[in-house]
Amino acid sequence: METVETIDALRARVRGWQGEGVALVPTMGNLHAGHLSLLSAAQVRAARSIVSVFVNPLQFGPHEDFARYPRTLERDTRALAEAGCDLLFVPSVAEMYPLGPPATRVQVQGLSETLEGRFRPGHFDGVATVVAKLLTLAAPDVAVFGEKDFQQLLIVRRLVADLALPVQIVGAPIVRDADGLALSSRNQYLSPAERAVAPRLHRALADIAAALRAGLPDAAACAALEQQAVRSLTQAGFRVDYVAIRDATDLTEPRAGAPALVVLGAAWLGGTRLIDNVRVGA
Repeated sequence: METVETIDALRARVRGWQGEGVALVPTMGNLHAGHLSLLSAAQVRAARSIVSVFVNPLQFGPHEDFARYPRTLERDTRALAEAGCDLLFVPSVAEMYPLGPPATRVQVQGLSETLEGRFRPGHFDGVATVVAKLLTLAAPDVAVFGEKDFQQLLIVRRLVADLALPVQIVGAPIVRDADGLALSSRNQYLSPAERAVAPRLHRALADIAAALRAGLPDAAACAALEQQAVRSLTQAGFRVDYVAIRDATDLTEPRAGAPALVVLGAAWLGGTRLIDNVRVGA
């Protein structure tokens, strides 16, 4: 595996692979089995694989954890090399934003303003801006994103459709621990007591999904399911930002005839914010 740190080096390597098929996996590092599953999904779809490791300051709010976000590049490099990654792109902030915070931002309206966007204003503008830049720089045929960040996945798909970027966006399934907790770099912040409680978020969402599979209830019944989940999570020690039943195509309120739904949740345990989702239907 080759490692490059500059945009020029990335572009030179990609030019050399022209016609072979290239897949990109954007990450912020601190890699775990979930990230490596994204690489595996990339490798079956293209002859060449690129993983980027870049902790993007644009997507962190003023009181979020940019400074303490875990950076484990040496370990990440070994894991990617063992997994057969072809190229690791590790740019600095100065390399990605040489003029300072960019005056040009990408915003996906509507999708960016609900759920996560409500609690993390500006977050998805930072995500969309860096993803648009990475897709432009690496010019991949395929890019793989995890379904754990379900809203992010929909935003990236809309960005690509609106800008007519020539890349296929693939969503890879959530990887979970044996007790159901979705793998996340932030799980390491949990204390042992919090880690024991954390899987209840997934169970609460899965319980709603099971009820929905029995038949889509009306709006009042959906709201009751959401409120019941919030109460149970609060009693377990979570501070809940939201539990929501939404259309899986555009995150609007569920409606009769919707082919697929998604149950999403975000909640805090101590100082750690967890997100998860469970799909219902196609």
